[in-house]
Amino acid sequence: MDLRQLGRTGLRVSRLGLGTLTWARDTEEPDAAELLKMFWEAGGTLLDTADVYADGGAEYLLGRLLDSLVPRSELVIATKAGSVPDPDRRFDASRGHLLAALDASLERLGTDYVDLWQVHAFDPMTPLEETLQALDIAVSSGRVRYAGVSNFCGWQLAKAATWQLSVPGARTRLASTQMEYSLLQRGVEREVLPAALDLGVGLLPSSPLGRGVLTGKYRHGTPPGSRGASSTLAGFVAPYLDAPGRRVVDAVATAADGLAVTPAQVALAWIRDRPGVAAPIVGARTARQLNEVLSVEDLRLPDEICRALDDISAPVHHYPDHDWSSL
Repeated sequence: MDLRQLGRTGLRVSRLGLGTLTWARDTEEPDAAELLKMFWEAGGTLLDTADVYADGGAEYLLGRLLDSLVPRSELVIATKAGSVPDPDRRFDASRGHLLAALDASLERLGTDYVDLWQVHAFDPMTPLEETLQALDIAVSSGRVRYAGVSNFCGWQLAKAATWQLSVPGARTRLASTQMEYSLLQRGVEREVLPAALDLGVGLLPSSPLGRGVLTGKYRHGTPPGSRGASSTLAGFVAPYLDAPGRRVVDAVATAADGLAVTPAQVALAWIRDRPGVAAPIVGARTARQLNEVLSVEDLRLPDEICRALDDISAPVHHYPDHDWSSL
């Protein structure tokens, strides 16, 4: 698998990442081990997790598989901190909470450092400079090699990245931002992606298959065993099962038929090759799903198909994103 630089840093990651959202919840250890080994043998390096996935279970499971199955030194382990199980305060990005969460993550992962540590979301109750100081402390202590953010809107990302760049050498440059991005969710193109491109921050798209909808599995109903049929995840899938979503999925399926590939492969190839994208994070739950994902490595979409998919999925952006004089 080809490698890419993560933003304007020296860190190189595989251009597809493996997510662990379902590990220790829907994906048990034997299946996780099979996925990890298959991913690594295909040249994959980037593994994405978070301290809240399965209440820490995903990190613990990944830690059990490190070294015994795959050499730690050949992986880029990315985790997140800042989400908290508090209905009154969903995110805590205070310095104290973040650094304590990092220590807990390292213990669960069974490693001395993580390659990429990400603030899971913006915390309006904590001064941003305090949050960012936690990143600097984590890197300077050697517990973290690179730092990033997740789910920051455009102005939040621009402010954070600029703050870190304002004192070169003393503050840790943001390497990445992880955001939902797919043919069904192109909102990051409004402000986040332009900011990331300008400031040298790599984009890690989550849910690149539109929460599974872009695989085409929901075109003729909701399959048993799918996320859409799950009582806990049906609401997660539902927003993309509307009429505009169906038009996009139909276009992806048409392109797939013409190229003799699957809709999932078309959707992944499209997002992988978008400007500013470093590595889409895919959440394959089975070996069959991961094999389909990995086979996209040699697929490059023809320009005319890219343009057609761009057109049918294009979000409506007006003032102030476009030149006001042309409106």
